[in-house]
Amino acid sequence: MNNPFDNPSFSMSALTAAINILPNNYGLMESMGLFPAKPVRFRSVVVEEKNGILTLLPTMPVGSPGTVGKRGKRKLRSFAIPHIPHDDVVLPEEVQGIRAFGSETELSTVAAVMAEHLQTMRNKHSITLEHLRIGALKGIILDADGSEIYNLFDLFDITPKVVNFQLSNAATDVKKKCLDLKRYLEKNLKGERMNGVHCLVSEEFFDALTAHDNVKAAYDRWQDGLALRSDLRSGFTFAGITFEEYSGEASDGDDNVHRFIAAGEGHAFPQGTVDTFATYFAPADFNETANTLGQPLYAKQEPRKFDRGTDIHTQSNPLPMCHRPAVLVKVLAS
Repeated sequence: MNNPFDNPSFSMSALTAAINILPNNYGLMESMGLFPAKPVRFRSVVVEEKNGILTLLPTMPVGSPGTVGKRGKRKLRSFAIPHIPHDDVVLPEEVQGIRAFGSETELSTVAAVMAEHLQTMRNKHSITLEHLRIGALKGIILDADGSEIYNLFDLFDITPKVVNFQLSNAATDVKKKCLDLKRYLEKNLKGERMNGVHCLVSEEFFDALTAHDNVKAAYDRWQDGLALRSDLRSGFTFAGITFEEYSGEASDGDDNVHRFIAAGEGHAFPQGTVDTFATYFAPADFNETANTLGQPLYAKQEPRKFDRGTDIHTQSNPLPMCHRPAVLVKVLAS
């Protein structure tokens, strides 16, 4: 009997196209469009730092002429793009009982089973990418177990900026804190532009901010009591900074839950920039994808031994990057 997975609908290119168009159910960073995708052909990128700005340099084939550098003090670092594989299996029991009808019905049902598996696998890749992007937003890219993959501040000798809002002090001038933060970002953009400042904060920070006397009074005047009628955790603007409560979290392989933003903290960054943030995607380690531009996700299947099911392999090779780590500001509630 023919194996339905031999149909071209289940080829590597077809499955890769399918998993990339499945909806991404996780990821504030994705919905904000903060880290645009930049595909590359190699498994590593070389980043140059000068005056606090990181610039991507292309990896060239052997024998190619090198890029021409400018004089001045600079630092070069090579970043291996993380490789994130994830496997699953479609067992015969999942597609059993659909062979009594014609091939169209059979393939349709098998395709539905495959799509269900791909969606689950995509969800896991999506939350993993969100975790990596949040790390890049903090300047410290972490693995699933919390270990450091890259610390941009240490690698390029940049001192992290921390702003304590002192929200436990009723006399704190919160507006002045916000203006100082905006001025710092404007100064450290170094030629880049922005159209706003966003700050993702923990629920503890958000509650302390909105309960502060100076903020409450100003907000009631400017928003005409909107805070009493709406859930403003999705973001409200005060003194030119949009504060948004972010409760993202994920569990590792040992079922330990990690919060993306620690209690009482937040992270501010510029929005509307041109090239401050990016996600570099490398190609999969398949024969078919050698020397091709990377895609966000790849999927491939092959029969198990003795045809006792079908193995599904997915992988992603992403490296979120902030090219101006000096504009990544950590904020504290107290």
